[in-house]
Amino acid sequence: MLAPPTPPPAVPPSGHVRLALEHAGGKPPFALLGQRIVVEGTVAPYVGGQQVSVSFYRDGREQQATSVAVTATGKGTGHFRVGFVSHYGGLVQARAAHAATAQQGSFAGVAPAVRYVSASIGPGASGQSARLLQSELAALHYAVPRSGVFEEGTERALVAYRKMTGLERVGLAGRQVFERLARGAGGFRVRYAADGRHVEADLTRQVLAEIEAGGRVRAIYTISSGKPSTPTVLGRYRVYLKTPGYNSEGMLDSNYFIRGYAIHGYAEVPTYAASHGCLRVPIPDAASIYEWVRVGTPVDVYYE
Repeated sequence: MLAPPTPPPAVPPSGHVRLALEHAGGKPPFALLGQRIVVEGTVAPYVGGQQVSVSFYRDGREQQATSVAVTATGKGTGHFRVGFVSHYGGLVQARAAHAATAQQGSFAGVAPAVRYVSASIGPGASGQSARLLQSELAALHYAVPRSGVFEEGTERALVAYRKMTGLERVGLAGRQVFERLARGAGGFRVRYAADGRHVEADLTRQVLAEIEAGGRVRAIYTISSGKPSTPTVLGRYRVYLKTPGYNSEGMLDSNYFIRGYAIHGYAEVPTYAASHGCLRVPIPDAASIYEWVRVGTPVDVYYE
């Protein structure tokens, strides 16, 4: 009598892992030197007794490797958490892998990359921190170059950002700036979306924003409005006259919205209200604003 055939070995269930970041913010994600980030993994299906190998790489070189147990979370899934700290700048990425066992098949996953940067940079700086600062400001629609060098254009955008977030109005990026950028703070809140393609001047924060149709912010600039003795008029107006180049008053590329009040470039643009009533913008920003603004463009001027 022939022996019954041996049944094939059971195939372990295949799985997958999804990795997420904690304590890293921004677009793209970043962390400050010395800051602890956490990678959280969700495994499905959950199989008891399994471990996952998690490795962290900085600029392609392994910095940390550890094995961590997968614990049950309910609903057939498991999870794990692993922390990491870098005191050196660079691009950090975590990879998780599970080798096949008799109980569960192999799987692997990669977490979003995190850029570790210095918490303090200023004019003249270049490299990863400067590029990241520019990228984060651009994501919030500040008018900023993407050169990777902290020059005057970056400083102007940073001053506008500091105005929007209530920080001291200086051209330096410290921990407070990066922490706010990581949270996505500092975006411009459009107040008159129904005006379509228009300009808003927030005199409380001393910034000007170009708004596209549908309420989408196009660009944010630092300005200086009228000082207390010669205040800027408040209300809703329309640009009725545009004059290119300099005039006899030193105003560059002027966009007049009521009487002699205009949005224009000027040599002196303090971080506070100091003009004779116009909305002054820095000379390097005047041309792009002049090009975007048209005759008939609504201009909304207000205090918070």
